[in-house]
Amino acid sequence: MELLKQNLRLEPEDEERVVYQQPPELFAQGFVLMEEIRRQGKLCDVTLKVDDQSFTAHRIVLASTIPYFNAMFTNDMVESKQKDITIQGIDAEALEALVNFSYSGRVSIDNNNVQSLMIGASFLQLHKVRDACASFLMGKLHPQNALGICNFADTLSCLSLVQAAEKFIQHHFAEVSVTAEYLNLPIQNVSDLTSSDQLHVASEETVFEAVLRWVKKDPAARTQHLPQLLSLVRLPLLTPQYLADRVATEELIKGSHKCRDLLDEARDYHLLPERRGLVQGFRTRLRSCHCMVGHIFAVGGLTKSGDSLSTVEAFDPITGRWDQAEPMSMLRSRVGVSVMRGKLYAIGGYNGTERLSTVEVFDPVQKIWNKVAPMHYKRSAVGAAALGDRLYVCGGYDGITSLSTVECYHPDRDVWKLVPEMNKHRSAGGVVAFEGHIYALGGHDGLSIFDSVERYSPHTGQWTSVTSMLTQRCRLGVATLNGKLYVCGGYDGSTFLETVEEYDPVKDKWSFIAPMNVMRSRVALVANAGKLWAIGGYDGVSNLSTVECYDPETNKWSFVSPMCAHEGGVGVGVVPMVSAALHQPWESVRTSL
Repeated sequence: MELLKQNLRLEPEDEERVVYQQPPELFAQGFVLMEEIRRQGKLCDVTLKVDDQSFTAHRIVLASTIPYFNAMFTNDMVESKQKDITIQGIDAEALEALVNFSYSGRVSIDNNNVQSLMIGASFLQLHKVRDACASFLMGKLHPQNALGICNFADTLSCLSLVQAAEKFIQHHFAEVSVTAEYLNLPIQNVSDLTSSDQLHVASEETVFEAVLRWVKKDPAARTQHLPQLLSLVRLPLLTPQYLADRVATEELIKGSHKCRDLLDEARDYHLLPERRGLVQGFRTRLRSCHCMVGHIFAVGGLTKSGDSLSTVEAFDPITGRWDQAEPMSMLRSRVGVSVMRGKLYAIGGYNGTERLSTVEVFDPVQKIWNKVAPMHYKRSAVGAAALGDRLYVCGGYDGITSLSTVECYHPDRDVWKLVPEMNKHRSAGGVVAFEGHIYALGGHDGLSIFDSVERYSPHTGQWTSVTSMLTQRCRLGVATLNGKLYVCGGYDGSTFLETVEEYDPVKDKWSFIAPMNVMRSRVALVANAGKLWAIGGYDGVSNLSTVECYDPETNKWSFVSPMCAHEGGVGVGVVPMVSAALHQPWESVRTSL
């Protein structure tokens, strides 16, 4: 070596330096080699024991990759000198997977091991693995498991998963409140849920029914909690009819002085407006459920030449883009559309030759349309709305006359049942679920166009007239948002309309808001992401593909991306953005860290 140095003849005053750095893959290759050495049982200097299983490893590898072992081996703990170390509080399979992870940087997460892995990763302070498990569980949130996942995340202090689960529960409270997990909650959890401002509920009726359902699961032990829970239900926001027909007739309510006082408070709120200031503020405050976002599906409709379509397209309000979806099995214009249990129903309509009684349903997870039981009557220009776990269709046109008949669909039995008829024959009317009732608005009977409104109570089985709109309208759009009912556009017998009306059920009053930018008859109106969306229609000259969005905070309509495959006359429904993985088997995924 000395001879080599002399032969190089380097000048000592030459200060130039070159630093050689190993390529990154050298370290990865080193861990691969250490993993192979470990599998051969060579150079291992520690054995980890859990239950009746043992795993050998190298202290230096464990200390350099797992914070728990770094603290154990470098801080003169007694275990730092032990050959065999017993580990408590972690599953054996999880420990094996995480020790393997310390060598390979990979761990496979699936539905069978995600909980034990997340517990183990929290115990060993492997935060990235814990976060990967949390992300996996976020993708598996479902009404049947969301409460359990939320509680599990809370015990591990995983804030991101707790927040995701809480948000899911709030958005899907109606579905969650019928599950076994909900019915077995302790009183404090039920109280926290029912008091939340963030519950996404169609009306306060959902919360009232959820409270009664929980109490009746074990009335002997839980009836004592009813006054506390009922005080968290915003009874003044229920309609007078629901208060009289449902709340006041409930035996558990009648048997409690405190509950009757709360009922009287709600009644006074409606009967004595001057006393509304005496009601606790939170009980008259709407819950903030406007943040729910879904895909808007435009179904069927018409071409420019007036032909019926089977085409379906979907709008993503986040990306602002329309994309074509799977077409229906049949041509349908003037079709009734509604969403129930996350599925999209296309009901009746006109195929260019005849009015239809057929019904098909789109599963956004399987991405297929399936036919279900047909209605009793053929109907086009028909209104449809889902209320609870039932689907209602009202009126329409059978090719000869406008209809007053109403049908109710039971999805579990796949049957349609006739329910009491409307007071009026209504074709091209608006139909919507609002505050525990089915509302039918406007439309025509072949002779007159209506401004009248009536509503159906599933509890009493009766239709009653309510305050009329300010304008007579057929072919109108109707939707609900933030506790109010909206109608837009339509035709009044002489003019195609761009006007929009808002109904406040507390004031029992209709009022005009900002009009749309263009006249729209045969318009579809839906609420989504805290806004109203007016889609397609006919302006008196041509079918429309344009779409307008209404912001209630600014009272302004603005154009958004037009439909790409339709020219108006569509039926529209909003399908919540729930991951397809919620309804599929939990498939294994590999996460590399």
